[in-house]
Parts: sequence; structure tokens; C-alpha cells
Amino acid sequence: MAPLKDFLIYLSVEKGLAPNTVESYRMDLEKFGTFLDSRGKDVGSFLREDVMDFLDKMRDEAYAISSVCRFISSVKGLCKFLVMEKAMDEDPTENLRSPKKWERVPKALSVDQIMEVLRAAGDPAAAGRSPLEKALLSRNSAMVELLYSSGLRVSELVKLRLSDVNSEGGFIRVLGKGSKERVVPVNPRAKEKVGRYVTEFRPFFLKGRYSDYLFVTNRGAAMTRQRFWQAMKAYGRQAGIDLSPHTVRHSFATHLLDGGADLRSLQKMLGHSDISTTQIYTKVTMDRIRKVYLEHHPRA
Repeated sequence: MAPLKDFLIYLSVEKGLAPNTVESYRMDLEKFGTFLDSRGKDVGSFLREDVMDFLDKMRDEAYAISSVCRFISSVKGLCKFLVMEKAMDEDPTENLRSPKKWERVPKALSVDQIMEVLRAAGDPAAAGRSPLEKALLSRNSAMVELLYSSGLRVSELVKLRLSDVNSEGGFIRVLGKGSKERVVPVNPRAKEKVGRYVTEFRPFFLKGRYSDYLFVTNRGAAMTRQRFWQAMKAYGRQAGIDLSPHTVRHSFATHLLDGGADLRSLQKMLGHSDISTTQIYTKVTMDRIRKVYLEHHPRA
């Protein structure tokens, strides 16, 4: 699949996309390539009807709308590249419309639910815990608090370095999608938890080893998304909530808008390149307003 390999190199080298984004493109297009193989075709010699048939297959297999949209974005990007490289005469995905990706409102927790999650993360100072348990609680609690404080993506959270934290200024420097850098505020509670973890418990994990990553494992390596995801799921179960890092990010955005934040500021904090992506959160807050109205207005 030489065209696919060339396209992935183009995304990584020329477009500067993050490794996780390039990997998403690869997985989507390799699945499409397998589908084309079954038809005796390959990437670079397919028609619009092949794309439409694959979309029908995805719907039959109950893929989420977000997955369908991601595939459409991936195959449209590939086609534009192949036309640009003159490996394809016409773009078979021209005018191909995505399903309405934003019809499904992002799930956001209430402020009370977020407080339950933060309480579930535990207090490392509690009596009867081993040194390892205290260190794990401190690290995980700091990560959860920072996630909600600053609305980070989980991939951004685990890649934070010590030098990215400005405790005096009350902000962190984040390297987001497409290697775009932004500065995000940190609330005092998150700053206190991160500071305590760094001072008291991070050295316990490192045991004299060196790492410039902020959050590390007991082996001294950088935290992984998978390990933090597992910790989040455990805290969600304790709080009786279906929890994920992305749910906390949605909650951060929704609560800011509920509190009167403007869309442009929220766009900067979330690291969205297009404000239309940020606007989905206005639908979340309107849904809440509508629910309150229906519950409390005497004529509703």
C-alpha cells in the first residue's frame, strides 16, 4: 500500500500532525484497504461507490457517528493527496458529506459529580496507607484535579514536563494537536496538589533516576494514557459515574460556559483550531437551560 505509506509520511513530515492523529488515519485507511482488497482494488484505484459501500458497512456494524466522520475525514484527506500527487485523476470523495457529527451532545458531568470524582481520588495523607499507595494517590489525584482545572486532553496531560509548570504564574504550557503550543491557567487547588506530588511523592517513583516528565510511574517512566484511563475508570466506579478523561474535559468546558466564559477564551484554553468545534458546548448549556425551564416553569 505505497500510496497510503506516502500519505502518512506527508501527514507527519509536511503537515506536522501529531503521532496519535497520524495513527488514527493509518488505522482507518488500513481497514478501508482491507475492504478494497476483497473487491480486487487497492488504495489509489477506488471509486465513489466503494467509499459509499464501506460507509454502509460501517453503519451495518453499528460504528459510532464519530468513527464514521473520522473515516470520511481520513479518506477525503487521502484523495486530496493522491490528486495533488497526480496518482488519481479525480477525487471520488468530492462533495461527500459527513453525518451530522455534532447532533450528539458531549456528555458533561454536573459540578456535584465532579466533586464526587475528586473525592474518590482520595487523600494520600490518610492513615494506614503504604508509601506506594500514598504516592499513587497523590499522583492520580493531582492528574484528575489538573485535568478538570485546565481542560487538557489526556495525551497532553501525560506529556507534560516539569518545565511546563509555572507555579508562580499559575499556568501551564501545553503542547497540543499539530504541535501547537498554548498556555492554560491552573486553579490554586490543582497547583497545590501538583506541587505536593512533585515535592513529596515524585522522588519516591524516580528513586534517584532522572525524568523530565511531570507524571511518572513507579518504574520512573512517563505515565501512559492507558494507565491513567484505568485509574479514572476506578474513580468513576467509586463515585457511581461512567467516567473517562474526555468526560472531564467536556465538563470543564461546559462549566466555564455556564459560569459566563466567552467562546473565544474557551477555544484558546481547549486548543481548538476552529471555533465551530467549541460551539458544540453552547448546545450543552442550552440543553441544561431547557431542562430547568421544563422542570420549573408552571406553563411548560
